[in-house]
Amino acid sequence: MKALVVLALSSLCATAMADEIPTDVASHTVPVEEYTYSSHPDIQKVISMSEVPDVCEVVPARMVYEDSQGARHIMEYRVMGNGCSHG
Repeated sequence: MKALVVLALSSLCATAMADEIPTDVASHTVPVEEYTYSSHPDIQKVISMSEVPDVCEVVPARMVYEDSQGARHIMEYRVMGNGCSHG
């Protein structure tokens, strides 16, 4: 009975991991665009944004988005970390 439960759970985990693979592969095929102040990106829908770390310095961040034509883009930009005191 235990072996059956382990087999069922492992097949469920493998299925869950298989669902994540296409997004990882897709992010590697899309070139990363560097944001500049003269950029005018056509952002229709934001898919994801990287988390800003708790440091007091400028750090790189990434945003994955779709444009108005449905094409996926990855934009890299720089942001101030969340670790600075405000006092």
